[in-house]
Amino acid sequence: MESKVISVNPEILSGMPVFQGTRVPIKNLFDYIETGNTLEKFLEEFPSVRKEQVISLMELAENILISNARIYEDIDRRMPA
Repeated sequence: MESKVISVNPEILSGMPVFQGTRVPIKNLFDYIETGNTLEKFLEEFPSVRKEQVISLMELAENILISNARIYEDIDRRMPA
């Protein structure tokens, strides 16, 4: 697993978080998934991003969500049904 998946550099896309070693914004992955595209389609469209990077990013996101579960429980309680 790559230790650094995300790069933030003011010189690259005005500091937008990108996959390390690329100019591909992290947001692009989430946009692809949100619109129903597959991981394979994303990797085809952005060949500079490696599958291992995407997996590492998803594991990082999962760990952040799990470690902050209490915050999300509080948000859910405040959301109308």
